[in-house]
Amino acid sequence: MPITKLNLQNIRCFSKKQIDFQNSLNIIIGPNAIGKTIILEAIFMLSLGKSFRAEQDREIISFDEDLGRIGGTISYPNEATKLELVLTNGVVMGEKTPYKKFFVNGVAKSMSDFTGRLKVVLFWPQDMELVTNSPSLRRRYLDFVLMQTDPEYRRTIVSYEKGIRQRNKILEAIREGNARRHQLMFWDQLLIKAGEYISRKREEYIDFVNKLQISSANRQSELKMPNYQLDYDKSIISADRLMQYKEEEVAAGVTLVGPHRDDIKFRIKNLELRIKNEEYRDLSHYGSRGEQRLAILWLKLGELAFFEDQCQDKPILLLDDIFSELDRDHRQIIFNMIGDKQTIITTSDLQLIDAKIIKNVEPIELRM
Repeated sequence: MPITKLNLQNIRCFSKKQIDFQNSLNIIIGPNAIGKTIILEAIFMLSLGKSFRAEQDREIISFDEDLGRIGGTISYPNEATKLELVLTNGVVMGEKTPYKKFFVNGVAKSMSDFTGRLKVVLFWPQDMELVTNSPSLRRRYLDFVLMQTDPEYRRTIVSYEKGIRQRNKILEAIREGNARRHQLMFWDQLLIKAGEYISRKREEYIDFVNKLQISSANRQSELKMPNYQLDYDKSIISADRLMQYKEEEVAAGVTLVGPHRDDIKFRIKNLELRIKNEEYRDLSHYGSRGEQRLAILWLKLGELAFFEDQCQDKPILLLDDIFSELDRDHRQIIFNMIGDKQTIITTSDLQLIDAKIIKNVEPIELRM
């Protein structure tokens, strides 16, 4: 399902911009801060309905504007579908309005019905921080993958997040003496049911990636990739666990167990067994920068394989100026990932890209 056209109106530095894409390889070239990443961000938002880098999606509306639009046309074998995301600051022409509206072929949709029609795998420099950054970043990554591949996961995560907000409000009210514990019952049941589904789907994805191991990478390149593993640090939510932490939750005013507290750990085969005599070592503490970068490359190979396995379709590969982060051998693995899927690459230096794959490609050039 390639994207053939992208239209931007009042999105960051673009007051108005249209870009046409080829079904195969597309290269967007230009100096830093020209807007290359904005184009990938807009495509990503047509997929998931949210930005991969803004804290609040309305931040991407151009300065001094009340409303921004992202439109895209995606091509199916026998038809084309038009997607549109309208973003506001909450007030347009003096009238209150939703922060986001979603449309498919001009018909309004909920976010859960909009999300996942366009499937993308994003690889950008900040992904290199997945190993060492906060657990929230890794949870967000899991959600980005599963929201595209599983409609039920999309609905469940929205329900769970709403339930957490409501339950936390009641916990705060209990702490202040303005509510009673029985008011938690409905939200406890909702969170337990939704949390079990979220945990199960996250675990299935992690197991899928782990089972690929080296073979997945070796099909892409002769370069041997170390044996990596993801460990799922699951925060189980159940009636017993909620009861166990009931006093601490009231004191803190927040829910202390559940998938919103999950984490994943990146580990690498400890061939020398010199660190605590363990088979695998924690990459965040005992991994070189090169090993950490290669772990993310391994993860992206697994993500691509997961999309193709779950959706029987090839996602769009978005590569945002990542080649300066990798050496020549590992850049070659990325080039081999491209294959026959639509790929959109941003770069400020064409010399970092294999000349063979761009031989017949006309770059999309952005200028000041």
